[in-house]
Amino acid sequence: MTRVALAFSGGLDTTVCVPLLEEEYGYDDVIGVTVDVGQPAEEFDEAEETAEALGLEHYVVDAREEFAQLCLESVRANATYQGYPLGTALARPVIAEAILEVAEEHDCDALAHGCTGKGNDQLRFEAVWRDTDLDVYAPVRELGLTREWEQEYAAEKDLPVEGGSGGDWSIDTNIWSRSIEGDDLEDPSYVPPTDIYEWTDEPTGETEEIEIAFENGYPVAVDVLGSEAPASQSEADASDDGKEMDPVSLVEHLNEVAGAHGVGRTDTMEDRMLGLKVRENYEHPAATTLLNAHEALEGLVLTQEERQFKQQIDNQWSQKAYEGLIDAPLVDALEGFIDETQKRVTGTVTIRFEGGQARPVARDSEYAAYSAAHASFDTETVGKIKQEDATGVAKYHGFQRRLANKAIEKIDGDETVELATDGGNDADEE
Repeated sequence: MTRVALAFSGGLDTTVCVPLLEEEYGYDDVIGVTVDVGQPAEEFDEAEETAEALGLEHYVVDAREEFAQLCLESVRANATYQGYPLGTALARPVIAEAILEVAEEHDCDALAHGCTGKGNDQLRFEAVWRDTDLDVYAPVRELGLTREWEQEYAAEKDLPVEGGSGGDWSIDTNIWSRSIEGDDLEDPSYVPPTDIYEWTDEPTGETEEIEIAFENGYPVAVDVLGSEAPASQSEADASDDGKEMDPVSLVEHLNEVAGAHGVGRTDTMEDRMLGLKVRENYEHPAATTLLNAHEALEGLVLTQEERQFKQQIDNQWSQKAYEGLIDAPLVDALEGFIDETQKRVTGTVTIRFEGGQARPVARDSEYAAYSAAHASFDTETVGKIKQEDATGVAKYHGFQRRLANKAIEKIDGDETVELATDGGNDADEE
């Protein structure tokens, strides 16, 4: 008996894939796999109900911890793509690996997904699956299906797709981000209504400060500053403020706190891997807050050279993550540099939520590459360094530029000048 494992959400695309894999691809058995990376509970209810109505053997895999850990790895790499935090891109390889494990456990001959031929997810799933000997199928892409055709096919087959085809927007949710696209949002001139957002409230003008603790570049605790004491000991025991939290709890906690201040909305024109330009809307309050805090702490503890070079490392890490190639050898090499720099990224950052922004307003670390005494305008001499010591630096600063500009003037014929090359005061007088 031939068997195929299908990435199953219970929506229109994956629902019609079930009979298509049997009728068009000749598989005897289809099993559905839904992977939990932080979707709303109602999505799992829908998947379960649809699978039951189809008579589909269905498995749910909890991958929240693995995914949340990857999200925190992305913080250490300051991972963004074209200005927004990576979310869906990070989730897809985690989902693909979980589905692959189920497929191998149940002796499947093939893997399948319901992605179209226009998006990024097809590439991210298959980058994982094509490392195996299993066949890979994408019915929607390979059969050239449109949404209208799928709806007509579902009606003809009496498939349970009412829940999966409802709503105006195409929404993808995980604990790190929520993406909203489709319908009127495909028009770049269309102003989205505020009801597309669920995680973020409209900013009210109120402010709040939190302190985030980092260890080796990983956020480990969140403390809401200036908050009222809990009304009871039970509430105190239940509070996560100031305590170390596991990655899932920390991200969920920050999504609520930052989202209440309208933090983490992005409306962007995104360039996909296939070359298409698409309009995307995202919500990512925890991600925005943690990335801002992490970058602020790096600014305190890393040297200028480290920060400049790490921008290149971070950009490469983010690009491979966007492509779904987080397990590439290049990423292992990049993470070697990241790991070395993050040894000193330990300390705290105070974030102020204000006007829909998460703004770092204070940072502290015992590993700071900073001396308040040397930087202060109120100190004349610190150790062996005096203000007047900078005079020599000032004389040589821009020295080659001065020489080059005089040479250019000579070439242009503006005037004939004698170049001072003896390093004396003549070269400094223009």
